[in-house]
Amino acid sequence: MSALFEPITLRTLTIPNRIWLSPMCMYSAAAEGPETGVATDFHLAHLGARAAGGAGLVMVEATGVRPDARISPWDLGLWNDQQQDALARIAALIRSHGSVPAIQLAHAGRKASTAKASSGGGPLAAEDGGFPVVGASPIPFSDGYPAPAELTETQIAELVEDFASAARRALAAGFQVVEVHGAHGYLIHQFLSPLTNHRTDGYGGDFAGRSRLAREIATAVRAVWPADLPVLFRVSATDWVPEQPSWTVEESVLLAKELQAIGIDLIDVSSGGLVPDAKITVGPGYQVPFASQIREQAGVAVGTVGMISEPAQAEAILTEGRADVVMLGRELLRDPYWPLHAAKTLGAERNWPVQYGYAIGTRG
Repeated sequence: MSALFEPITLRTLTIPNRIWLSPMCMYSAAAEGPETGVATDFHLAHLGARAAGGAGLVMVEATGVRPDARISPWDLGLWNDQQQDALARIAALIRSHGSVPAIQLAHAGRKASTAKASSGGGPLAAEDGGFPVVGASPIPFSDGYPAPAELTETQIAELVEDFASAARRALAAGFQVVEVHGAHGYLIHQFLSPLTNHRTDGYGGDFAGRSRLAREIATAVRAVWPADLPVLFRVSATDWVPEQPSWTVEESVLLAKELQAIGIDLIDVSSGGLVPDAKITVGPGYQVPFASQIREQAGVAVGTVGMISEPAQAEAILTEGRADVVMLGRELLRDPYWPLHAAKTLGAERNWPVQYGYAIGTRG
């Protein structure tokens, strides 16, 4: 049997295969008014198509735990009933296709309040819908970006509860997996890295201080999530800035061990995103070695991402023990039926939606 199409069980939840949709912002929610942060019919169709296409787990994009947590004003949120109800439709649709619905909870920190990626990104002025940003330390992301307000310890405690509250809402909406976003230069990553965390209180300084917020949020989310369902954590394994004190894969291994002890079930391993001038060596599967190192040295299940596009490539990552699942992003944007095509290539059973039987000769 193909390794890609072997089920994987985390706690008591069995996920039908190891091809998972990676969370990707669609910048398609209303930016203001009563519909702010509410999932639309686009999100329903987009995510439902990936479930129909055979992905074992379909993860909703980075979803803000409060208004100022969003990367852009057009991102999803999960702090009110209307947002929760809209996401419940999506979770139900994903499950109807036999896939597992998941959602990533996030706070963008100093990288919040930006324009849509299709418009070039960059900070938004208040008159264009921008909002104040916060961070670990008052260090702007880049030239032209505002310096974030440094979070106080009281505000940090409120933020931890915001993640727990959003997780409760995700569960009520029908999601079976929740992921904490601690990567790509967003708020938790800003606390982890000495490049962006210059604090002198209990949330800064050494590894223990810098990783404290990550551990507190993971603990709070795990506490409100059912014991029989998994919690994931996405980490940037490295800042790609070796010439300065920065976040490294070695520290990612240490964090993974601590998160596993808290009850995190899988580390979703990516990299970079913290600073705009990092020199990243990009190529097919370029982030797989980070996932492999964390898996081997921390003894925790991992997902891997990054220019994984061919079925044989994804299969080899699993059969060689370098990861437990593959998270596909751009490839599933290009082809929502990639899992079904991969199954044909690898000789695995193809579970096409019964309504599509005409296409494969199972209907008259």
